[in-house]
Amino acid sequence: MNTDRPLFDPADFRIPEGVSHVCAGGEPPFLFAHDAALLLYAEDKSYGMPGRTAMEAQVNRAQARVAARWGAATDEIGFVSSVADGVAMVAESLEFQPGDNIVVDALEYPSIVAPFAMQHHPSLEIRVARGTAPDRLEGLIDARTRVVGASCVSYMTGERFDIAALRRAADKVGALLVVDFTQAAGWMPIDATLTDFAFSACYKWLLGTTGTAIAYWNRTRQPDWVPTTAGWHSIAGFSRPDWAGPIEVKPGGLRFTRGNPAHGPVYVLNAALDYLDRHDQALLHRHVSSLTAALIDGLSKLGIPLTTPAAPARHGANVCMDSSQAQAMCNELHAQKIFAWNGHGRLRFSFHGYNAMPDVTRILAAMPAVWRP
Repeated sequence: MNTDRPLFDPADFRIPEGVSHVCAGGEPPFLFAHDAALLLYAEDKSYGMPGRTAMEAQVNRAQARVAARWGAATDEIGFVSSVADGVAMVAESLEFQPGDNIVVDALEYPSIVAPFAMQHHPSLEIRVARGTAPDRLEGLIDARTRVVGASCVSYMTGERFDIAALRRAADKVGALLVVDFTQAAGWMPIDATLTDFAFSACYKWLLGTTGTAIAYWNRTRQPDWVPTTAGWHSIAGFSRPDWAGPIEVKPGGLRFTRGNPAHGPVYVLNAALDYLDRHDQALLHRHVSSLTAALIDGLSKLGIPLTTPAAPARHGANVCMDSSQAQAMCNELHAQKIFAWNGHGRLRFSFHGYNAMPDVTRILAAMPAVWRP
């Protein structure tokens, strides 16, 4: 395919003039269309009860649109403040027994691991898979595994995990599969039905903002799941609850949403989905994948060691390299108007639809002078 030109018009985004913006995995640029989305939120918020009705309609619209993208039913989608918030609700709802374990990768994102690691009644064994073997998580699963936790694409290395294989391994022992789609949602196809619970932040490839995250509850696989915390928004029959009787939560995914949804970020999410829906999603996937593969190939030829697997089936849209000088390199690239990302001792490039092959060429031209292990 022709990747010489971007799929998205860069003029639709707040990208400074002359900049190669290659940090979609950290903070992508903001759409100018979000100005109107936030203004509409401000107007609706100021319009009394009809305004609140309009705000709830935005939530329902976002539910349906995310569900369509994830192959889910609309009522399986809810919204939480962050991935960590949603995972914590799942972790707190489970009754663990001494000897139970959760299996995660050594470089897994904290939002997947920490909510389970903080469960101390009883303590849950955290089994950590190390190395680079594609099946390393599956090798740690046993009869006492209660949860397999994974990011679809690693924020640290750009590795893509085989979610279908993890599903099969979890099913052999009756374990839950909890997945973070943050580094995948918005540019690659998502099949949430492979998971028991799935989450995604909205401020990366989904082109939204912080303040709201997607929560998915697979009602077919886990029909009896009930959270152990609730709030006014997530309980059923809020108008006149009987506090002397049992509290019931909403029947669908909005049981995740304990308090007010973050309406402003939901308006932004809908505007972002409007924009993404204007573009062919399969074409976007191929475009981003092609740019990523080209950069992996080019950096490898320069002799720069990558932590991102080269095989197309094993990497996402992040290209990563470990370095003790990652921040210094990120700063130097920024001065050259190449906006990369640093964190935890690694330099990361990540592409979206506003990128094209000239961005790859520019990175490859800069890196020989910038690279330091």
